[in-house]
Amino acid sequence: MKTRAKVTVLRTQPETVLQDYERLFDLAEVGEALDPNATTILKDNISWHFPMPSANTTPWQLEGTILALRKAGFSDQVAVQNQTVVINAFKGQDLNGYVPIFEHYDIPVLFNFKDEDMSWVPYEPKAEMLILDHIYPKGIRLPDYFFGKNIVHLPTVKCHMYSTTTGSMKNAFGGLLSQHRHYTHTWIHETLVDLLAIQKEIHSGIFAVMDGTTAGNGPGPRTLKPIVKNVMLASADQVAIDAVAAKMMGFDPLSIKYIRLAHERGLGVGDVREIEIVGDDVSGESWGFAVGQNFHRFLAWLSWYGPTKFLQKLIFHTPLVAFPIFVSEFNHDYIHWPLKEKHIYEDWRANTSWGQLFQRYQKEGYLVE
Repeated sequence: MKTRAKVTVLRTQPETVLQDYERLFDLAEVGEALDPNATTILKDNISWHFPMPSANTTPWQLEGTILALRKAGFSDQVAVQNQTVVINAFKGQDLNGYVPIFEHYDIPVLFNFKDEDMSWVPYEPKAEMLILDHIYPKGIRLPDYFFGKNIVHLPTVKCHMYSTTTGSMKNAFGGLLSQHRHYTHTWIHETLVDLLAIQKEIHSGIFAVMDGTTAGNGPGPRTLKPIVKNVMLASADQVAIDAVAAKMMGFDPLSIKYIRLAHERGLGVGDVREIEIVGDDVSGESWGFAVGQNFHRFLAWLSWYGPTKFLQKLIFHTPLVAFPIFVSEFNHDYIHWPLKEKHIYEDWRANTSWGQLFQRYQKEGYLVE
């Protein structure tokens, strides 16, 4: 019988958000989840370098996490960023307001794609892999810096066009897999389960804090409809926090393959009936979110699951990969952002309390002197 997991959920507001993060971490017993003698990696989530609300770690989530960890005795903190073929890590941490926070709290920032920061080394998992050993027959490689360190994931509550929802388990994707991680998209659910098994082997402690102050509905992780929900979640159980977030969004967690597989393999608890939810009562929350459709999701379906998936090796494992990369980048950065999502962002920034707090971060850099 699986151990009963615990997920902390709190309602919050801009006026008290940093204090609420401190309370969130206390209730979630972060001190029991992490090794006090190890460096703690802060793994924020940049799904789009533009400041699309609900797509990325929020500045108050980042600042609240840094402060709460310090109060709990985890002062040795380092941020690690990753880069994808379509997301610019430097632009992302700048436009989303992370740089002044890192500088103010003296948090070093490392990049897993810089040779001077870390090296990618061969790793042979102890756990039986579902798919990664087949995707990478020449061997799985991981960033050496991650070994023996705590990690704190900082995802947001949102949908994802590949995995239905995305949260803590998906947040390991960018940090632990190299620039060829697009090879895994057809088997994304199995990949996330394998990565969680690997995390449990290499990290001294794992914790997640998920921001749902503005949650993302629609075909994420970038082109989302942001909806203010005023919640935050935390847990040492990566499966459980994703399950609770999924249920709040209106999904059956065990119908989502990565949650079900991780639950069945004993990597965490995905059945909400076996999860203790502490903090505020969210038992009635069911937001009716749906992934929906857009042009990019249709192209992704063709590439990874549809009738043309037999061309994957030709397109995605050869220099021809430059073409779908160009299409994705052009579609998101030069069509979607200027014509649609930028206006959604500006409306959120001007007309919601969280958008106005984001404006304050843009002006002041951080909240606590």
